[in-house]
Amino acid sequence: MAEKKTTTKEAAEKKPTTAKKACATKKTCASKKAAEKATAIDAVSAGWKAGEVYEALNASENALSVKEIAKAAKISEEETLIGMGWLFKEGKITETEGKYTLA
Repeated sequence: MAEKKTTTKEAAEKKPTTAKKACATKKTCASKKAAEKATAIDAVSAGWKAGEVYEALNASENALSVKEIAKAAKISEEETLIGMGWLFKEGKITETEGKYTLA
């Protein structure tokens, strides 16, 4: 039984060293953090993003770009595009010269 604890302890001691090596460059750490934040998109979460996009457009008196919608909805541009796809399919938004409004 003592051998298993030693093996586990050795493995535990190696993990921090490996993590330090993996974050030797900022690019590696940024990629790792982005991967940790990434979540799976399903129909429910896409629907919520569509609602957030819709509310941002509804609150605005002007047509907005994707970047402006993302800022107003406080979501990422990728999430904005997912929500916009949903709304386009439903015929809820229109596009004119790179700006989007409610239909």
